[in-house]
Amino acid sequence: MALPGIPLGDWRAQGRDLPFHRHRIRYWEAGQGEPLLLIHGFPTASWDWHYIWGPLAERYRVIACDMLGFGDSDKPRGHDYRLLEQADLQLALLRHLGITGPVHLLAHDYGDSVAQELVARHHEGRCVLGSCVFLNGGLFPETHRPVLVQKLLLSPLGPLIGRGFSRAKLGANFGKVFGPATQPSEAELDDFWSLIAQQQGPRVMHRLIRYIPERREQRDRWVAAMQKGGLPLRVIDGAVDPISGAHMVARYRELIPQPDTVLLDGIGHYPQTEAPEAVLEHYLAFRQGLEVRS
Repeated sequence: MALPGIPLGDWRAQGRDLPFHRHRIRYWEAGQGEPLLLIHGFPTASWDWHYIWGPLAERYRVIACDMLGFGDSDKPRGHDYRLLEQADLQLALLRHLGITGPVHLLAHDYGDSVAQELVARHHEGRCVLGSCVFLNGGLFPETHRPVLVQKLLLSPLGPLIGRGFSRAKLGANFGKVFGPATQPSEAELDDFWSLIAQQQGPRVMHRLIRYIPERREQRDRWVAAMQKGGLPLRVIDGAVDPISGAHMVARYRELIPQPDTVLLDGIGHYPQTEAPEAVLEHYLAFRQGLEVRS
């Protein structure tokens, strides 16, 4: 049965505000049980999880925020956006909610890098995680294949490219990274664009994109943390994603001991919206496996 999802207007109405470094962060919480932190990707927002949010909330205490510079959170113009600060934000949100015990992570794209930082901090004794599942994302800089607009945003033309980014350009770029049979509808693209365009979001895209060189700076530390063991990890990946599809999973299998990976045939860069039923199935199977082992 297809998952119904949550209309964007209803999703926005359920959000709450968190102050973070004098900025307003929009966050969501639902359900009870073990805390599960969902971390979205670039250039979208936490609404990306809306198809699986309800089913996950039936089993866990699900938590998500629009990170600084994204969605309905503040998008300060001159800010030096950093993945490390976004990890600080996730931990600040957990403190705000009074969560001190082990937290499980489910991350996508840009959020994978934030999750990698949290995995490193877990092994450094700075936070406590229960598990981490990655969807399509640049876990290894050497396998990340940025699309043209990302390369342009990183160039000296970045501010101009960001200001010129539009609903039409979003549709063209998403058409290239979604699976051929799982393309977003026009209504979905309208909603994605609404979140990106909020507070003139395209004007900070050239600053947000600096996560790509930051990934390279942190690469060895993050990969070492994933190789350390002791924290259950899984990758659920859309295989035909040109950015971080099957080629990224192949690298993951080379580098990570006892790799736990799932490839979704025909699915692109956004498996949680292209194939939410499959993502939910494989995520719940992963968690059930942890319960059996415990």
